[in-house]
Amino acid sequence: MSLSHAVLTSLIEKASSGYDLARRFDKSIGYFWHATHQQIYRELARMEAAGWIASQPAPDAGLTRKRLYEVLPAGREELARWAAEPTPPPDLRDDLSVKLRAEAALGEIDLRAELRQRIASHAERLDLYRALAQRDFPPDRPLSRAAAIQHMILQKGLRYEEGNLRWCEEMLALLDMPLSASTAAPPAT
Repeated sequence: MSLSHAVLTSLIEKASSGYDLARRFDKSIGYFWHATHQQIYRELARMEAAGWIASQPAPDAGLTRKRLYEVLPAGREELARWAAEPTPPPDLRDDLSVKLRAEAALGEIDLRAELRQRIASHAERLDLYRALAQRDFPPDRPLSRAAAIQHMILQKGLRYEEGNLRWCEEMLALLDMPLSASTAAPPAT
């Protein structure tokens, strides 16, 4: 996926200034597709040059240089074209897993502090996702199709954080075990 498709999706949901788009992006799509505000502004300029979006001065343009962006038919066509293409599953690239393999091979690396930091990070993100679910998707409120899709995306994030949190806690418990308590080394895979 390219950033342009994430930006197109966000702008179709709501026409925005670059600043407002970047702030909204941080609180929605940014949970699973990270981009800096500078990257978003560069992408807006590129997409406008490509004819996918158009901008006009915002209502307060006399006070600021703010521009309001909206998706043009060519942008909708591009997003539909991209969305119709099959997407391969993401490749996992995880530095911590490689470090843990090094720990298994060397036996002298202490990764417990890094695991504790990951546990805190996953717990914090999990709390955030739970708060979003409670705020945006209360169980007693019926959901539109669009809201149900957004809820399922949030559920994916919740499950991801829960699984990673649990795994990090189990790995930390393993690393906290005295070396004498460990069994024979598992075969390399």
